[in-house]
Amino acid sequence: MAGTEPLVASIVIPTFNGETYLREILAACTTQRIDGAFEILVVDSGSTDSTLSIVESFPNVRLHQIPNSEFGHGRTRNLAAQLSGGEFVAFLSHDAIPATDRWLHEMLAPFSIDPRIVGVMGKQIPRPACFPLMKYDIEGVFAGFGPHFGTTVFYDDGFVQDPGTLAAITFYSDVNSAARRDILTGQIPYRDVLYAEDQMFGQDVIAAGFHKAYAPRAAVIHSNDVTLAEFGPRIFDETVGLRRIGTKVAPMSRGGSYARAARGALRDSSTILRDGSYTWWRKLYWIIVNPRYHLHKWRAYRKASLADLTDDARINADSLEHRRKTQGD
Repeated sequence: MAGTEPLVASIVIPTFNGETYLREILAACTTQRIDGAFEILVVDSGSTDSTLSIVESFPNVRLHQIPNSEFGHGRTRNLAAQLSGGEFVAFLSHDAIPATDRWLHEMLAPFSIDPRIVGVMGKQIPRPACFPLMKYDIEGVFAGFGPHFGTTVFYDDGFVQDPGTLAAITFYSDVNSAARRDILTGQIPYRDVLYAEDQMFGQDVIAAGFHKAYAPRAAVIHSNDVTLAEFGPRIFDETVGLRRIGTKVAPMSRGGSYARAARGALRDSSTILRDGSYTWWRKLYWIIVNPRYHLHKWRAYRKASLADLTDDARINADSLEHRRKTQGD
């Protein structure tokens, strides 16, 4: 933790009604083992649950409060970088728990490989209770970035032309990430967009000629706690957010959405049967229930692919983020 020596890193946790996992997150952060001093900064945007009292129970954690009306995914992270004292700023969402006491060490290690590495993304491990569709999606996404035992560096030297590969090169998630503070406060701040600020940061890093890294040993336990009813609106938010930053999303037909749902459910059912983390009765449960998640996912994706991006009222009506924000006001 911080003392009189210069800070190597600042761990930043933006919070809003984050009581569910926050105590566990802060406990894990305070026990991190690195060579050098670090601080923990919580930036809260108007929590009305026990978030603030949890933060206050950790005397070495610094709290900065802003009104909910001033929150922005990119804007608030830029503010946190300005407030931070570390050379590196490590971001955690308020539901991402460091998996080990060497999480911060592993997150910072790639920066020493090359000064051109300005952003690092860590691994996400789904929670044990996560439903199979989300579990397998998370595992598949991060397995695609490289082996679990090493560091992968991404950059664009003009050789790759395939849009899918380019998307993988620029992919970034600030659920569990770190960046050089001087980059965030200088050349490449987060963009102040409604959604997908982390994806835009990854794009901006690569476009500027810098490198980013994937550090799988810097892992957190994280998957979104959403009910079946909430899952569709969350997919809607993600898809609309990607469209708003310029990602091409082809309009999907009703038949196409049903076909995608059926293929995904069949694929998952086969994987569930081989999944040793489930008991046999749990496998049977998920084989019956998991297809409903696929149906909700692709119905929401279709709706988002056809949405009029200028119709804020219609989009807000289908948005989980808008619903949660208005319920918290």
